[in-house]
Amino acid sequence: MGDLEKQQRVGEGREENGDGEKESLLESTAVVDFDLLCSSVALRSSHGSWGKLGGRDDEQQGGVLRMWEGELLDCFDDRRIAFESACCPCYRFGKNMKLAGFGSCYLQAIVYLVLVLGALVTFIAYTIWRIHYFVYLAVAFTIAVGVYLGFYRTRMRKKFNIKGSDSSLDDCAYHFVCPCCTLCQESRTLEMNNVQNGTWHGRGDTLCIGGFRDESKPLFEIRPPSVVFMEPTDEHRTKKSTDAATNGS
Repeated sequence: MGDLEKQQRVGEGREENGDGEKESLLESTAVVDFDLLCSSVALRSSHGSWGKLGGRDDEQQGGVLRMWEGELLDCFDDRRIAFESACCPCYRFGKNMKLAGFGSCYLQAIVYLVLVLGALVTFIAYTIWRIHYFVYLAVAFTIAVGVYLGFYRTRMRKKFNIKGSDSSLDDCAYHFVCPCCTLCQESRTLEMNNVQNGTWHGRGDTLCIGGFRDESKPLFEIRPPSVVFMEPTDEHRTKKSTDAATNGS
């Protein structure tokens, strides 16, 4: 009987040791920075390592669902962007297009400027000569501005998987009703998330490793997600040893 009890105790001790090892492995769980994880997903998707959502849009990046930075009327969250959007919207729009990877900054700014000047000049011509032909041109140029900006807002939303209205008409309506506020929202989203040349890096994941004079090194580099191992504390180990001694006795 004594030998049988000893064997049972030895078996229970082995099971407890096995359970303790499993618990220690579970406690040493890797904690990954969420922002850097999202940036890594976006980076891999831009290089074609991740599947497309739905498989229909060639510009759609990754499986991360994102949000616009702030509401549409939160213009003064960034006063610099608000000032640029109000005083020089052509430049601000061109800069957004360059960040999003939709062409040259100056080319996009010139197209925007031509459409706005066309609407303004034809409206002034109508007030001077009172010819209805100029009214039709002014309306056509105004519609062209809203459609052009709304089209690229839709492309931006689909490319970066930004959550919002799925209707392109809504994107055009935003630029019709409040073009400066809409431009501010797009600018904040691109700049606050470190979008560079069409790649969404995410917040806080760019590391400067070179200078402007050092052409041999790139200015920015993507950092991989940092991994931190959390070890069990001494108090928790003492508690487990106490529980094991109690079960053994």
